[in-house]
Amino acid sequence: MSAATCSALPAAAARYASSSSASSAFSARARAVFAGNPASRRRLAPPQHKNGGRCPGASPGAAGAVVVVPTTRAVIAPAPERSVVPARSDAELRAEEALLAGDDSTGTIAGFTKREWSCIQTPARYLGNEFGAMHKDWDSAEVRFTMAYPEIYEVGASNLGHVVLYTILNRQEGMLCDRSYLPGDDMCELLKAKDRRLFAVESKRPLAHFDAVGMSLAYELGAVNLLEMMHLSGIPITAKERDDTPTETWDVDNGSWPLIFIGGPTATSNPEPVADFVDFVCIGDGEDIMPEIGECLKRCKREKLNREETLFRLATEVDGVYAPRFYDSPPGWGGAVFPIREGVPPRIRRRVSTPDPMAQIGLVPYVSTVHDRLTVEIRRGCTRGCRFCQPGMLTRPARDVEPEIVIAAVEKGMRDTGYNEFSLLSLSCSDYLALPAVGLMIKNKLKDDNVTLSLPSQRIDRFDDSIANILGGAGKTGLTFAPEAGTQRLRDIINKGLTNDELLNGVQTAYDRGWRNVKLYFMVGLPGETDADVLGIAETVQWLIKTVAGKKNKKKDELTLTLTLSNFTPKPHTPFQWHSVSTDEFERKGELLKQAIKKVKGVKANFTSVRISAMEDFIGRGDRALCDVIRRSWELGAHKDTWWDGQDSSFKAFDQAIEEAGLTWKYRQTADGEWDVLAKLGDAAYRGQGEGGKGRIDRGALSDERLDAPLPWDHIDTGIEKWWLKADLQKALEGITVPDCSHSGICTECGVCGDEFGENVVAEVPPIPVFGGQYQPDGRKAQRLRFRFTKDGKESFIGHLDTLRLLERAARRAALPVSMTRSPFSSRPRISTAMALSLGASSECEMMEIILTERRDPEEVRASLSNQLPAGMRITEVEELDINYLNGKVLETMNDLLTSAEFLVHVAVPGAVARPGVSSGVGEAPSWDVEGGGAYFDAGKNGDGIPDADVSADEEEDAEEAATAAAAFAAEAEAAANVTPEDWRRWVAATLAKTSYKITKKSKKGNSRQVDLRPQLLELEYLDQDAVTAALAGKQVPIPPTLQPGTALLRFKGEYTGAGGLSVEGMAKVLGSGAGGMEMQVLHAHRTAIHLSANKPPGVDAETKLWLDNMCRAEAFMAIERQWEPVKGTNNRGHMGGDEKHNRIDNHRDYRKD
Repeated sequence: MSAATCSALPAAAARYASSSSASSAFSARARAVFAGNPASRRRLAPPQHKNGGRCPGASPGAAGAVVVVPTTRAVIAPAPERSVVPARSDAELRAEEALLAGDDSTGTIAGFTKREWSCIQTPARYLGNEFGAMHKDWDSAEVRFTMAYPEIYEVGASNLGHVVLYTILNRQEGMLCDRSYLPGDDMCELLKAKDRRLFAVESKRPLAHFDAVGMSLAYELGAVNLLEMMHLSGIPITAKERDDTPTETWDVDNGSWPLIFIGGPTATSNPEPVADFVDFVCIGDGEDIMPEIGECLKRCKREKLNREETLFRLATEVDGVYAPRFYDSPPGWGGAVFPIREGVPPRIRRRVSTPDPMAQIGLVPYVSTVHDRLTVEIRRGCTRGCRFCQPGMLTRPARDVEPEIVIAAVEKGMRDTGYNEFSLLSLSCSDYLALPAVGLMIKNKLKDDNVTLSLPSQRIDRFDDSIANILGGAGKTGLTFAPEAGTQRLRDIINKGLTNDELLNGVQTAYDRGWRNVKLYFMVGLPGETDADVLGIAETVQWLIKTVAGKKNKKKDELTLTLTLSNFTPKPHTPFQWHSVSTDEFERKGELLKQAIKKVKGVKANFTSVRISAMEDFIGRGDRALCDVIRRSWELGAHKDTWWDGQDSSFKAFDQAIEEAGLTWKYRQTADGEWDVLAKLGDAAYRGQGEGGKGRIDRGALSDERLDAPLPWDHIDTGIEKWWLKADLQKALEGITVPDCSHSGICTECGVCGDEFGENVVAEVPPIPVFGGQYQPDGRKAQRLRFRFTKDGKESFIGHLDTLRLLERAARRAALPVSMTRSPFSSRPRISTAMALSLGASSECEMMEIILTERRDPEEVRASLSNQLPAGMRITEVEELDINYLNGKVLETMNDLLTSAEFLVHVAVPGAVARPGVSSGVGEAPSWDVEGGGAYFDAGKNGDGIPDADVSADEEEDAEEAATAAAAFAAEAEAAANVTPEDWRRWVAATLAKTSYKITKKSKKGNSRQVDLRPQLLELEYLDQDAVTAALAGKQVPIPPTLQPGTALLRFKGEYTGAGGLSVEGMAKVLGSGAGGMEMQVLHAHRTAIHLSANKPPGVDAETKLWLDNMCRAEAFMAIERQWEPVKGTNNRGHMGGDEKHNRIDNHRDYRKD
């Protein structure tokens, strides 16, 4: 993007607030406040570093400027040119942002217009209106947190820990907790174009307004996303930069920066690679530590402490808080960390909390998330002792949740959330010994509710008929097991505790119970692995397929296996933390395995990237020296999902960052496989005690001194002693397995159990109940109800499929007995809507039908369902309909009867309104960013909006294009200002006079066909100002009551059938043709009516007519005979039988002759 374009983008308050185009983005109240101020404003973006600022793909230019490199992003629409105004002060800026957060008086949300929200992919990610979202009063909260998950919404909103901490903090008096997520590329561009910072979804406040911003670090490569979140929030990247007023009281309300903290498994394992970026780290479980942090911050704010003293209080008063600023990593100590301020603990103890399933019930997103179901934790911690497994070492001791609590939580959760699927969560669900009993109890209780259970992690040696019964039924989930290694020898080395017979029995049980595909997880590069072990993976899966299923005549009866083959990555705090494997060896073994698997029929294999595994290892076991690497690689564009969508560019950025930091030698140690800790495997001198203990790798004359070297994570006290890890490594060398202490009762002396971390808790196993059978869909149809409801406000940005899911869950929460389809594959509730509504459009007439299995009072159903719907979806009426015609045929659906729909459409000619900050679609667009500002731009020394830098030939060309575009927009705006109501009437009349308007449509398969839109345009009317006022009365729509020049409100009726119809955008195309080829812009559409035709009773064919005639004739005869029998003088009461000579009908005919 050129300098000229950039100068047009900043939202200069006074000029913007006074412009006509700003009316839809600012209320009158906000415009009155944003008058500008000559006081200087402190930059809210991080200072420049190395390449002059944060710009993916940018490189240093002259005078520190950024040379722009085009990247694939959402297209930024150029904004109208604005004059330069004085910058605002901190206080004024905060006031502006606070007003924007709550300003929706003219249809804006978080300061973005309806058009801009409609250009965003899945805008419901950012609305904060989910079922269960908590909106606490901002001013009454003494401490304000935001949980900023450094992944996109679909990942973060389904993370159990994220939801639990959000719930717990909002339960605390005087504390507020909002949420934020890493935005998509389109939202990033919109934030930049509108000069806005990343905000929390509930309050819409910028993250810089909160006292503390917490982020979860669950994955090594996610470290760059932490920096991206801070950058988008306008918060300085490093802790040192945020402490820019060290002597002043820490007070975010008066301009101090929030405290940035992290938690999660990777943060607990080794926080040093990100230590420079955070103020403190939460080590271990968060349920207990987070309220303690909140209470400590309350005291610090009351005492008006500065930033450093506030962090010192946290580090000394809250157990489990690690503040990196009070520790140092001196050279020559292998990255080890030591305290540099008296009073802080030399080692930070991991926090251990008891899981509370009731706190895990709450948020129900409106969009489909990664784990779109209720999740209830049944066990925390694992004592299996797999030597490669970091979570198993970091979560000890094992703590079972009481079965009664699990059952109650699932019942309450399914009732309160409306989910139809739930998951029981643990590192190893099968180690929760009460699982068969608990699972069957839940299954029996919810048997009639079409509920599906999934188990994310199971041990194959404990998969039996009881577990199969739990998982079976409607919507049967997939099965995944983790043998980890292909040979028994290697499984013993890693202490997997799994035999070939147990592996076979588990897969056989799955096959016998109906599963035809099973997923298996293996690792390559484990310590002690040989080529025979690698080939053993292929041999094992071939043996399983042949033994379990054999040769089948039908393809549907064959067993198929899906393999995930990962590269082993050593993790801190495990017995294998000293080990490494070269990338060349990974690639060689991977190719060896690929060739072997190709020969096995029925196997699909997925291999993970060797380079990603190497980078995970490099960061995961790194020290503070890696902070510069992570920052520089982020500056060069490594962030978000580029690890998978753009591996080459991400690795290029990391390679360059590693080289600039002078750490190439360190990365080479990782990539080349510095040390195979089991290299002596098979050497008799190193096996067993031998020669009075001299043959051990962990101690004695032949011990390896590298095992005693200090490590960057030694200051994290997980409870497991380092000597125990070395001893367990020795057992791996000898192929000795270690039992599960929580179930065997044999203590392995790891050091965890005690007063500080607690003891193993194993729940008493209840008796397994009798299995009540699988769910059988209830397809009865007792009542059919049709509802009309609105869809406006924030709910207008919920997509059609998400709306259907929302309605289904609302019906579940309302406990309505909804009839189900009887599909053999997936039973669905009989809930349907009349027609889809475009994203961003509002409506007052949406229609929905629900068929119930038992009769209910329609008004009671309406009331109970209304209580479960969001504010923008209000049920306005309900009516009861017949289900079948008299002959038993089902009445037509709304889709069958649909004929047309009416809309109020707010349209504009080009130039009438400001272009949105981001336009829909993705293409090649330049990235412009100076001085680290995702939301701020360099105005230049002379204030002309052009940064002070040399301009290359390409930039001059961009500047020319931008100037041309700006001139064209100015011309359009001038023309739009001269458009009169007569022009609109003339264009409407010309449109209606058209006989044809054909367009070319392409199917999903690429087939083209001609479609004539004109016959589908049934009515089109221009509304004058009086009609506009009347049409908008009482409606909650983002359409101004007084229309600005160049815009109009139209009443539009289009043809719609079950096969499709004329959309609002299609109408705009036809209208544009009537206006001489002008490209009309749809600002908003509001649906006012959906028209259905009358029901069409089935016609009567000749055979049916004859049957009905005979039926009527017979009924008539019987009616007469019941009244009179002339021969005998008695009432025959309809007897149709004959006497000696005639039947009764013949007798009646004879009577008529007489």
